Amino acid sequence: MAGPQGPVTAPSALNGDRMSVNAEPRAVTGDTGPGAQQPADLVVPLGRQLAVLAVRYGMFVALLIWIVVMSFSTEHFFSSTNLLNVARQAAPIIIIGVGMTFVMATAGIDLSVGAVVALISCLAASWLALGLSVWIVVPLLLLVGAVLGGINGLAVWAGIPAFIVTLAALVSVRGLAFVYSDGYAVPVTDEAFIWLGRGSILGINTPFVLATVVALVGWFLLNRTRFGLHTLAVGGREEAARVMGLRIGVIKLAVYAITGALAALGGIVVTARLANGSPNAGMSMELDVIAAVVLGGTSLFGGSATIVGTVVGALFINFIRNGLNLMNVDPYWVQVVTGIVLVLAVLLNSVVNRRVVQWARRGAEGRR
Repeated sequence: MAGPQGPVTAPSALNGDRMSVNAEPRAVTGDTGPGAQQPADLVVPLGRQLAVLAVRYGMFVALLIWIVVMSFSTEHFFSSTNLLNVARQAAPIIIIGVGMTFVMATAGIDLSVGAVVALISCLAASWLALGLSVWIVVPLLLLVGAVLGGINGLAVWAGIPAFIVTLAALVSVRGLAFVYSDGYAVPVTDEAFIWLGRGSILGINTPFVLATVVALVGWFLLNRTRFGLHTLAVGGREEAARVMGLRIGVIKLAVYAITGALAALGGIVVTARLANGSPNAGMSMELDVIAAVVLGGTSLFGGSATIVGTVVGALFINFIRNGLNLMNVDPYWVQVVTGIVLVLAVLLNSVVNRRVVQWARRGAEGRR
């Protein structure tokens, strides 16, 4: 998790020892995959440790700074109503982002989640209009999402690059949504279903409660189970994981199926909040999800992931949009800013972080 212990990374030689860069006098290395050597006698200079931590946890600091600045810039930003509104808007991104974190931990990617949201939205509205109970509709929708994700996972298992597989799914599933709905939005009137997007539990809106539960379960799976350990191992160094006897294909199938099911849950929340099912639902949502995961610190190249970081990344994106909207910034410029933030996040994640870690390690080796 992202926090005092840093992002969870691939185990050293698959022995269960998950490595991180922290304030302890241990080695700092850019190679966090299985088999990475971690000399225990290297002491990292304090200044270089702080530099690594600043890069790794910069998103948390940036979120706090943005909240403080916006609190002084507009009187409505820090109101409870606005904060709950941001939480409600971020909830689908958090829910789907948890699944995407597992996918990216295996060095994969899923571009189809926005299209799955659209298809689920259309199916939900249609099935509810037929008079089916919400207790039947919701499990069926989750099953549909898991099946769609599982199909992606099977294709990736077969050796087709995840980018190609999920890009094709993005187009085809979105097309299915338009074919099924004939291009029309269908209103949703079932109060029990709408509660999933507009209701509240103990004063906290239902979508954010669902997102919190999903994030907690995801954190536990990633940090405290063998499944999470194996997922990170696959992304850290797949060949080493295969030699150790891990079922690579099954793990990939599982993470894509989980992501599909969570995309379905995100689609349910979006549909319930808007009270209509539309083939345009979830348009470009995959970009927001990927941005949140990368902003949070999950590696684009696999082997290192953080659920807490994903939650913070999703909140950061929505706080940026919310703050700019409250300041009456042109919506088109809001999209530009979001794109710039994503590019900077990728730069920080893939280039700056690696170089700072290597620099810190050189400093440690120089003191031997």
